[in-house]
Amino acid sequence: MWGPEGLDEVEAELLGPPEELKGKDVLEIGAGAAQCSRWLAAQGARPVALDISHRQLQHALRIGGGFPLVCADAGALPFADASFDLACSAYGALPFVADPRLVLRELHRVLRPGGRFVFSVTHPIRWAFPDEPGPEGLSVAASYFDRTPYVEQDEQGRAVYVEHHRTIGDRVRDIATSGFRLVDLVEPEWPAWNTSEWGGWSPLRGNLIPGSAIFVCERD
Repeated sequence: MWGPEGLDEVEAELLGPPEELKGKDVLEIGAGAAQCSRWLAAQGARPVALDISHRQLQHALRIGGGFPLVCADAGALPFADASFDLACSAYGALPFVADPRLVLRELHRVLRPGGRFVFSVTHPIRWAFPDEPGPEGLSVAASYFDRTPYVEQDEQGRAVYVEHHRTIGDRVRDIATSGFRLVDLVEPEWPAWNTSEWGGWSPLRGNLIPGSAIFVCERD
């Protein structure tokens, strides 16, 4: 799944037709418990799941999958140049770094010529709205152009969660200046079958404003 709307890669084929994934070397960054890597492995691909969180990778290890798990910073990938055919990230890594170009340049380095990187993030327009699933989440409450990061702190004042806002224009420029070509930008519509509410996600909001943005990039 690329996001809470429920867009499935089997349907979307943003990485390519599933039957063509067999034998491909694929890097998943911000993998969490490696759900995407397990699906890729089931298609015959050779995934590597990378996350900076050791605890998340422990979950992935317990679930299993038979592919490598790597604990590392997405802005300093521990791989040789041109190591992968594809890369992907579903709501991982990029929103949580102050300068996503560091990650994009590293991905450009480790992808082979013609390689594709697909990543999904919360749609930037959501930054302007309260994170509420009901009617109170439908009125603009902040500036879309305010790039002040969202930060949660513990009792000692240490940041325990940080998320950075980039506008659509920022994302496009980051992609282009990192050497990629943007070949598609997918804004999934909320499907009729999805009646779930989770955090600020709901059918009410999903039918009116986009929730996810999926960027499809290629290394020429």
